[in-house]
Amino acid sequence: MSTPADAPTAHAPASDDPTADDPLARERSHLAASRSALRAMREDVESLDIRDVTANWVNAEVLARQIEDRIKALADLSGTPLFFGRLDYLHAPGADRAEGAGGERPRPEAAYQTLHIGRRHVHDADGDPMVIDWRAPVSQPFYRASKKDPMDVGLRRRFGYTGGDLSAYEDEHLSDPAEAAATSKLLQQEIERPRVGPMRDIVATIQPEQDEIVRSGLTGTVCVQGGPGTGKTAVGLHRVAYLLYAHRERLARTGTLVIGPNKSFLHYIEQVLPALGELTVRQATVDDLVAHVEVRGADEAAAAVVKGDARMAQVLRRAVYAHVTMPAEPVVVVRGSRRWRVPAYELEEIVRELLDRGIRYGAAREALPQRIAHAVLVQMERAGEAPDDRVQDAVARNAAVKAAVKAIWPPVDPAKLVLRLLTDAEFLAAHAEGVLTEEERATILWDRPVRSVKAARWSAADAVLIDEATDLVERTHSLGHVVLDEAQDLSPMQYRAVGRRCTTGSATVLGDLAQGTTPWATRTWQEALAHLGKGEGVIEELTAGFRVPTDVIAYASRLLPHIAPDLTPVASVRENPGFFEVRTSESDADVVAACAELLRHEGSTGLIAADARVPALAGALTAAGLTYLSPGQETTAETRLTLVPASLAKGLEYDYVVLDEPRAVVDGEPDERTGLRRLYVSLTRAVSGLIVTHTTPLPAQLT
Repeated sequence: MSTPADAPTAHAPASDDPTADDPLARERSHLAASRSALRAMREDVESLDIRDVTANWVNAEVLARQIEDRIKALADLSGTPLFFGRLDYLHAPGADRAEGAGGERPRPEAAYQTLHIGRRHVHDADGDPMVIDWRAPVSQPFYRASKKDPMDVGLRRRFGYTGGDLSAYEDEHLSDPAEAAATSKLLQQEIERPRVGPMRDIVATIQPEQDEIVRSGLTGTVCVQGGPGTGKTAVGLHRVAYLLYAHRERLARTGTLVIGPNKSFLHYIEQVLPALGELTVRQATVDDLVAHVEVRGADEAAAAVVKGDARMAQVLRRAVYAHVTMPAEPVVVVRGSRRWRVPAYELEEIVRELLDRGIRYGAAREALPQRIAHAVLVQMERAGEAPDDRVQDAVARNAAVKAAVKAIWPPVDPAKLVLRLLTDAEFLAAHAEGVLTEEERATILWDRPVRSVKAARWSAADAVLIDEATDLVERTHSLGHVVLDEAQDLSPMQYRAVGRRCTTGSATVLGDLAQGTTPWATRTWQEALAHLGKGEGVIEELTAGFRVPTDVIAYASRLLPHIAPDLTPVASVRENPGFFEVRTSESDADVVAACAELLRHEGSTGLIAADARVPALAGALTAAGLTYLSPGQETTAETRLTLVPASLAKGLEYDYVVLDEPRAVVDGEPDERTGLRRLYVSLTRAVSGLIVTHTTPLPAQLT
């Protein structure tokens, strides 16, 4: 290993090139040249004139939007290094593939043995690469090569940056048997760098086990179980970026979506993909996906559990298709002087066939008039007429046919259907018989009737039921790939709602069973994948912790035997053990003092407390003159303290954390197990240090 911080000053070069004997100077020169090349690439796109290359204004709008997105993707972000690594291959990559290839010209990077690895591809005026995209196959050894398997790499160089300026480098001679394997200091520094502002990419620090997940194929669904600080969220986001690189045309057609637990979390991660040049990925919560009605109410835990149970899908299916009535009368179609009669038994055959096909309720309803019209056309042909498609369409629109369809297969409004199930005890009992118990039906029934869909105080779980009913009527649009983060908190019905968005695509499911903090939290990932409709998905486990300090994760892991005994505890790989202390406090002033103490360090500080404690602590902070932010607001140099209700802490991270009253965090949940899981989440938000303050005794599981 070599680092400029420890290296002697370079001697004066013998050649005219002042950088000839100074590796750091040469790398800085390459960085400057790469930035100039990127600027030229952007200027080339900005100078494009599309006035004479589009056929109409629609094409012009589409092309203009594509150019605008390309210009944004080529932005040189301040403080974001263009490259973070370098590979020196022993042999030119791709040279073996280029030989004997029928004279085909190899890819540009195949001609180079030295490649700089960065966040995006940069080429010079001749089209030769100056920076290789980290997602390219030729970049893979940067993450996976080792002393045991050098992957034809002679040297791997990592770069250190200070304020956007290249300030250090570190070399590993992977193919040199005389050099022993060692821990990368720059890698450790990058992992432990203070967290100020939103989440950033980890493209420079991806580990081999993470890279394997990132680069897995588009067609397969992957579920990642990862404890606090294992980088599962970053892995999921980088997987999206990789898939967009490897399958851009396909995903441009089908779309991608990142689903997070709440708006604060989405705001925290929203800059990761743009920093990697990906601007087209939509982000949403599950509530956003199922927003068919305005949610103004909330369920008791028991009702939410029943509404979130997968059995509700069967109840809804029964209720929807119960609207179909077998015909008792024939349909008589009058055309001119002729009358064409479709008997009731033939209509019943048509209806039963549509039901047996299992197609959506709405699609079957649209098909029914055409099927009746076809039966009429068969009679016409037997009578010697020669009807065509226009005649069939006219018969399908005949008043008698329309009336029959309305009686046999009436339209269904999903929201009205769910409202009736929740307010009509007899209707619910008829369709939940043998599925829900009498007690469960009573749990979800509303106490009083509601005049209309708009007047109802819908809960989040109700909206999911409406989404299920909507899909029974009309198929939900499927995307090419969906990333579902913090998945352990979803109910089976919520999994089904997400699964509908990727029925013809794939998914990346991210979560930690130990951090499940809802009464319906996921028990096993196999069950979750089954509800998602991806039972064939592969489950991977990340156990190496890169974020949470050793002492902190060891303390939090005392809870695992009580909340998730089957999980492997996270093993911190950080060299810095971090700062950790448990303090008895006398008043809120002691909590404020702990915050002030941690704010003397560089980086962000989070004060996490039970939701009920937040107003009192907010008053104490204000009285002490400490300004603070709410979760999701971006920290600044002036305000680095965030007051976080425990219910919103999941997925967030801070350099330093003060955790107030662990017992209050546990007691704030409906049951002890959920409370202990909420506490586990709160304990594992710190990157560099944690102070636990308490006036009441700590939970026994911690002592």
